[in-house]
Amino acid sequence: MNHTKFACAIIVAISTVSIAQSGASAQDKDGWVSMFNGKSLEGWTQKNGFAKYEIKDGAIVGTTANGSPNSFLCTVKQYGNFELEFEVKVDNRLNSGVQIRSATKAGKGTSPFKTGRVNGPQVEIEASGSKGAEAGYIYGEACGGWMTPADKRKPHKHFKDGQWNKYRVIAKGPVIKVWINGELISDLKDDAKFKSHPKGFIGLQVHSIGRNQGPFQVAWKNLRIRELDQ
Repeated sequence: MNHTKFACAIIVAISTVSIAQSGASAQDKDGWVSMFNGKSLEGWTQKNGFAKYEIKDGAIVGTTANGSPNSFLCTVKQYGNFELEFEVKVDNRLNSGVQIRSATKAGKGTSPFKTGRVNGPQVEIEASGSKGAEAGYIYGEACGGWMTPADKRKPHKHFKDGQWNKYRVIAKGPVIKVWINGELISDLKDDAKFKSHPKGFIGLQVHSIGRNQGPFQVAWKNLRIRELDQ
């Protein structure tokens, strides 16, 4: 064999192995997959409003826009049973959330939602303030309001204002559990409410704001997910 061709063949073989190993690292040995590489929004698409989503310092940063309805940066892929982790930091004056198992339903006429209104379970993100808040409970975005019953929505201060907060979410069948900074906040089982939302996209919400307010920001980083069996 020509020595030049042999050398090229070796290089190609090594490169192929390296690429294979690199692809395998996208999912670690425990099944976790990174949802954001810190550099691009590949695999995500924006729905509904026109709030601005951009990448800053390895985080996805959403900024409110006057006159915009709720905005959502959504995964192209859909998920049913999964474990999700992320870190989030939000302006104390801005309400936010992460949609899970969500979908879009057709709007009408000139509505800003005519191309599809985001709806489904939402994991609440909210600063604690002086009296505590409802971060970590489950809200039904465009599908009937709170899914977590009123008697289980106890204001708490496990969400640290002005800091990065770590969320862990498990959705499996009719059960949704949410932890904030290691504290179990939600342990909700509801076959009826979750039956119509067995699978869907994950969406990062930038909430609408009142006139002459803002701009406010919410940021996410270290988003990762692993799919679970039925």
